[in-house]
Amino acid sequence: MARRLVVGITGATGAIYGTRLLRRARELGAETHLVVTPAGVLNAHHELGLDRRALDRLADHSHAPGDVGACIASGSFATAAMVIAPCSMKSLAAIAHGLGDNLLTRAADVTLKERRRLLLLVRETPLNLAHLRNMVAATEMGAVVFPPLPAFYHRPATIDELVDETVERALALLGFDLASPKAWPGL
Repeated sequence: MARRLVVGITGATGAIYGTRLLRRARELGAETHLVVTPAGVLNAHHELGLDRRALDRLADHSHAPGDVGACIASGSFATAAMVIAPCSMKSLAAIAHGLGDNLLTRAADVTLKERRRLLLLVRETPLNLAHLRNMVAATEMGAVVFPPLPAFYHRPATIDELVDETVERALALLGFDLASPKAWPGL
C-alpha cells in the first residue's frame, strides 16, 4: 500500500506550495487525499489559474470541505501525515483550538489525536499576538509550524527553485525518504 498523505489548501497566499507538493508526492508514490477550502479554491484560481476540477486532478482522492463523514475524518483511516500548504491564520486558529468545523480542521484534529505528523505552512505577515499564540498552541499539541520561508544560501535563480526547496524540506519532515532538500555544505 502506498503511503497516504492528506493535503489541505486554504485561502492564504501560496497555493503553489500545495499544488507543487501534490505533484511531488505523486512522484514519490504517495496516495494523496486533498481538501481545499472555498477560499483556497478562490486563491488557487487567482494565483495559478486553477479551478476546483484542476485542483482535484492533482490528487488521488479529493474531498469536499463540508464532507465531515469522509474517510480522512476518522483515525481508523491510516495515513502517514497531513500537510496544510498554505495554512491560513483562520485554519491555524481552528486547529489550535480543536474546532473540527469542516473536513480540513477535522482531519488535522484526527492527525494530532492519532499522534501523526501535521505540518502547517502558515502564511501571514506581520504576525499579531493571536497568530503567535495559536502557533504555540498547535506546536504544543504536536503540529510542526513550518512557514515557507525562502532559503537564499543555495543561490536560487528562480521562484520555482525557492518553492521546490520548501516542498522538498516539507516532504523530508513528513518522512519521505526520497525527498531531496539541498543539504547545507558549509562555508
